[in-house]
Amino acid sequence: MDFSQLGLQPALVRGCEALGYTEPTPIQTQAIPVVLSGSDLIGCAETGTGKTAAFLLPTIQRMMDTPRPGVRVLVLAPTRELATQIEASYKELAPKKAARCARIIGGAALSRQCEDLRRGAGVVVATPGRLLDHMERGSVNLSNVEVLVLDEADRMFDMGFWPAIRRVLAVLPKNRQTLLFSATMSSAIEDLARTTMRAPKVVEVNQRGHAPATVEQTVYPVATESKTALLLDLLERERFERVLVFTRTRRGAERLSHILEAREHKVNRIHADRTQPQREAALRGFKDGRTRVLVATDIAARGIDVDSVSHVINYDVPAAPEDYVHRIGRTGRAGKVGRAITLMTPAEEPSLRGIERLTGQLVERVLLPSFGGALASVASSARPVSSFKGASKIGRRSFRPRRAR
Repeated sequence: MDFSQLGLQPALVRGCEALGYTEPTPIQTQAIPVVLSGSDLIGCAETGTGKTAAFLLPTIQRMMDTPRPGVRVLVLAPTRELATQIEASYKELAPKKAARCARIIGGAALSRQCEDLRRGAGVVVATPGRLLDHMERGSVNLSNVEVLVLDEADRMFDMGFWPAIRRVLAVLPKNRQTLLFSATMSSAIEDLARTTMRAPKVVEVNQRGHAPATVEQTVYPVATESKTALLLDLLERERFERVLVFTRTRRGAERLSHILEAREHKVNRIHADRTQPQREAALRGFKDGRTRVLVATDIAARGIDVDSVSHVINYDVPAAPEDYVHRIGRTGRAGKVGRAITLMTPAEEPSLRGIERLTGQLVERVLLPSFGGALASVASSARPVSSFKGASKIGRRSFRPRRAR
């Protein structure tokens, strides 16, 4: 199947072909006809499966078919990085005569954003907090919105954006199309769908909470005091092309990036305390290869669109199991094989078992004696190896994950 069989106009199909997109992904194949029909949609898909184009292509076509002034499409995203990625995708996919797109995010100049809105944006891509700023200033008019897209809706709930989203929903027209995309279907998402959507069609192209099949996963049990030393040894022994390192905290990301920089690694970091220009510069350097290691908090897990990330390293095991799936989804994209490495202290083992319950997969443990220290329970359940070479193929744990209670 190609894009022309989904009901898209020739101009949009040619644009996809020019970008090298000749065959739609499963989420695109199922979602695009639904969006073109005008129905509400709930889409569940892994990261990196092409869902941005799944909602942009049909909404661009609908606007071109019936041109009207005003903001007609509103896309809400949880992070600045994801909003920036969506805006960039819109500019790539939309023909020259398509409606303007304005990006409304924190950390950027309000005056520039107001000017973009005054020039007649038909599409607004926004983070909830900054959109509220513009609503309070009266610089954005949402009374003509025909399509609302809630991208990464589960993450917006996790980040506490529900009150802001409710305020936005209160001013939108009731007669609109709502498209909700989420990697998980929590009770909060189901409540939102029930109260704000009209008989939504559900498109689910992967098992919820399932880790990408193209990612090889390995866990290295490590003593707490040896975690940084293990990371440094990994980076120096293994052949990494482009590696994304995740920490739980902003302070941890800062500390780790400075340590790596002192060891002469080409490194940068991205977290909530960095300014918007700093965050954008860090992503640009990572994408073009000037930065080999990017240290990030989970703010970036759903906003980094880089196809050639060879490795994801979880320096800290995430507290929320769903965040693990989104982190490792940054590698192994577009059918490529990726590798996810998790450094786990004894205190973090319960979090890892929660991840295994969510994904339904056992993650291989490999114990490296030089970094094990005084490990207790994890040491007894993983076979030691003498080197990194071939480590991912031995030391497999044989146990059943505990059932959630």
